[in-house]
Amino acid sequence: MIENRFSCRSQAYDAADDQPANQSDAATLGDLINARYNRRAMLKGALGVTAMSALAASPLALLASSTERGNPAAAQLRFSEVEHGVDETHHVAPGYSADVLIRWGDPVLAGAPAFDPYNQSAGTQRGQFGYNNDFIGYIPLPFGSGNSEHGLLCINHEYTNEEVMFPGLSLYDSEHGGVTKEIVEIEMACNGGSIIEIKKQDGKWKSVPDGKYARRITALDTPMAISGPAAGNPRLRTSADPTGKEVIGTINNCAGGITPWGTYLMAEENFHGYFSGNLENHPEKVNYERYGVPAGRYAWGKFHKRFDINAEPNEANRFGWIVEVDPLDPASMPIKRTALGRFKHEGAESIVNGDGRLVLYSGDDQRFEYLYRFVSARPVNPENRVANRDLLDQGILFVAKFHSDGTLTWLPLTFGSNGLTAENGFQSQADVLIETRRAASVLGATPMDRPEDVEPNPHNDRVYVMLTNNAKRTSDQVDAANPRAANIWGHVLELTPENGDHAATTFKWDILIKAGNPDSDGVAAMWNPATTQNGWFACPDNCAVDHQGRLWVATDQGKSWKKASGSADGIWALETDGKGRGTGKMFFRVPVGAEMCGPRFTPDDRTLFVAVQHPATDGTKDFPGFERASTFEDPATRWPDFDPTMPPRPSVVVITKDDGGVIGS
Repeated sequence: MIENRFSCRSQAYDAADDQPANQSDAATLGDLINARYNRRAMLKGALGVTAMSALAASPLALLASSTERGNPAAAQLRFSEVEHGVDETHHVAPGYSADVLIRWGDPVLAGAPAFDPYNQSAGTQRGQFGYNNDFIGYIPLPFGSGNSEHGLLCINHEYTNEEVMFPGLSLYDSEHGGVTKEIVEIEMACNGGSIIEIKKQDGKWKSVPDGKYARRITALDTPMAISGPAAGNPRLRTSADPTGKEVIGTINNCAGGITPWGTYLMAEENFHGYFSGNLENHPEKVNYERYGVPAGRYAWGKFHKRFDINAEPNEANRFGWIVEVDPLDPASMPIKRTALGRFKHEGAESIVNGDGRLVLYSGDDQRFEYLYRFVSARPVNPENRVANRDLLDQGILFVAKFHSDGTLTWLPLTFGSNGLTAENGFQSQADVLIETRRAASVLGATPMDRPEDVEPNPHNDRVYVMLTNNAKRTSDQVDAANPRAANIWGHVLELTPENGDHAATTFKWDILIKAGNPDSDGVAAMWNPATTQNGWFACPDNCAVDHQGRLWVATDQGKSWKKASGSADGIWALETDGKGRGTGKMFFRVPVGAEMCGPRFTPDDRTLFVAVQHPATDGTKDFPGFERASTFEDPATRWPDFDPTMPPRPSVVVITKDDGGVIGS
């Protein structure tokens, strides 16, 4: 249940992420890094020349003494940095424009009314842009054209912050006081996704009125098919769906992906928060405890019994999947692809392997959870997108086990082998996928520090893993080396497949950076010495690789922003190669209380779309001059409208260079 100590919905989610559900005693990633690197080889804030012998196997050794703190390490990133800080609005690098493209409540479907925060309804919200925009995908129009001035945006809506959405309603108390069925159904209509057609006209991006591809996908009333090995399993059957093959809606859609054949992947993350009830004598008790079900953060189960685990014992098994949507066919039914596993998915980014098969990566966003990949059974057909319709139903899901020698092994989550048998409670491949977390623990996968976005880079065949933080890491789990006990800053890992083969059993792994302030004693951050006082960040979350192969990182510090960095979240460019490797550079900053999400480039890299969600919520008690929790009537900022009649509104922002050039140049 929600406790009154949380001043906003985002803080409640942060608190849950901070509670490990994994009881595995396998070596954590921190144990392995400590075994590989020795603190005595580290200098404060960066790697020095004397440390190189200890890291000879690491690309960071390329830094040596060729760079000095404060000097630019890579000419290709020539923008002037934004400064660290926090205030009521957003900031972008000089020479760039950051324009709001679409906001919560703006019309998406033809005939949808203009937003009126004092007269909200589920009916109007069904046709309007949803809340808390996270993942952004861009599909050029016509499909396959590479058009950078006309396309579709596919946008996930993760969750709702009632305290700044509804007049007179603060964060739920333990009994969800003041919440009505209408409020719940507005929330349900706010979840899911939006597909909008956009076009660049007279140098500015605009949504296309009444675009034929416009679509809202919601938790309230969008029917979805269930496919793959778990479809039809008795554990997915309910009174409303005795077949176990169709479900209404999708929830808590965080990061996602776009497939090579132009479909949109929506990753269901913190699905546990929408279910209420109790687990006493429950048939799914062990399974649900591993996922934190029921968390009871929302009152949905009070008005829709399918979200009450005692009224519908199996409904929670129908969430936590990746949903595939065809944005080019607005009448098509979305499909939950069970072969990709059930967990708190963050991201669904993919790459076509050298042998033509699709390899898809995803993190499980909770402390001490795991990193996964899926390898399709057959190759992608680049000539016929329809031929790829069921590609994500056949293949093998793997989980990562890291080793202290700098390698990792991908372990197959396959029923009947390596302990995934009846003796351990698995009766079929469906059971393995429904209980992916438990299956991964049986295999001895490596518990990691809140793995979030995972992005393959086709330019260098490496994979970048955002590890956001792990405040629950205790000193007896690590030594005084790297990473850190009570690690509130996070890491970025770099994975290298053998011979560029993303389906290989063994990869190499390395640390790209250890986040946090390199000048603060006790932080033990690791950056290129060229990183300036504004170039370091904390809590990497989402990321994007542009079409030149450069890595861009978005951060999410949550309510702990003051402690983690003292600055608001934002976007940083992060060098990955050459003498600039490990150099960060701040490009964009969000308003107070917001989280940075969804970076996505057009094919020509001249436009960057970003998502600013839950402005005015996180950590506003630490915002100088405000120092209290935000409400609808009294928010810390009214970004982006700055209209006294409007609440703060999550929005998609489009960034372009004033001279029309490439972002970052």
